[in-house]
Amino acid sequence: MKLATRRRLSALGVLAPPLLWTLLFMFVPYAIMFTYSFYRKEFPIFIPDFQFGNYLQLIQDSQYYTVFFRTLKIAAAVAVAAVALAYPLAYFLVFKIRSPSLRAALYMAVIVPLWVSYLLRAYTWKTILGSEGVLNSFLVWSGILEGPTDLLLYNQFAVVLTLTYIFIPFVVMPVYTALEKIPRNLIEASQDLGVGPLRTFLGVTLPLSIPGILAGATFAFCLTFGDFVAPVLVGGPSGTMIANVIQSQFGIALNWPLGAALSIVVLIIVLSIISASDRLERAGRLNLG
Repeated sequence: MKLATRRRLSALGVLAPPLLWTLLFMFVPYAIMFTYSFYRKEFPIFIPDFQFGNYLQLIQDSQYYTVFFRTLKIAAAVAVAAVALAYPLAYFLVFKIRSPSLRAALYMAVIVPLWVSYLLRAYTWKTILGSEGVLNSFLVWSGILEGPTDLLLYNQFAVVLTLTYIFIPFVVMPVYTALEKIPRNLIEASQDLGVGPLRTFLGVTLPLSIPGILAGATFAFCLTFGDFVAPVLVGGPSGTMIANVIQSQFGIALNWPLGAALSIVVLIIVLSIISASDRLERAGRLNLG
């Protein structure tokens, strides 16, 4: 057997398992969901029918616009808040901690919450923000409030706060990696030229870390956009997001075709955000080059 043929067979053997896994567990489910989005519901069954009634319903019913806009707003707020909190932390770990062992330990402390149950982390904030929670108890004890308030829970603020806390590790990781890859000689050269720390940060560190910022913001935005647990636990009616509507269509409403249509729209939005982020990252690299 020729060497080229052996190499092709070897490459095929390596690529076949992941490709097969992707085909079976991603493309096939997406194809089934896409097909269901054209079905017609006639309770208690779904009729296969190539029609756009489900998508037309999403366009004509204003309540879906409201939920989509609310979801976009919450996802954007979480992305901005997570980046604003994660960047200083990652910067501190990379540039201010000299000991490699201490830096690794602190970095692991940021990652460890990912090993804890999602529900436990969400319930933690429900406990903190509740009327009998830690924050209310402190505000009453300090005299700021005369009695417990319900304004801290079951609103969009509670959803943003909870999801920011949950998804911060996903932002710290790419930002930390981007900062760690910055050549130290560039920063030293800037300092040798008499440039101050602030101008060095704005002219060298920040531009070179933009790929990590974009990756982290994209992670936070997309993960928030598809979340449905936190809005149920801490959001209330005003914090309902599009994933909760999809869940109700597949569950209580038993309207799988409409739920599938909503899922396809969400998938298109998320893929568009990822594509836009990738293009911005490439454009940034070209400009820096």
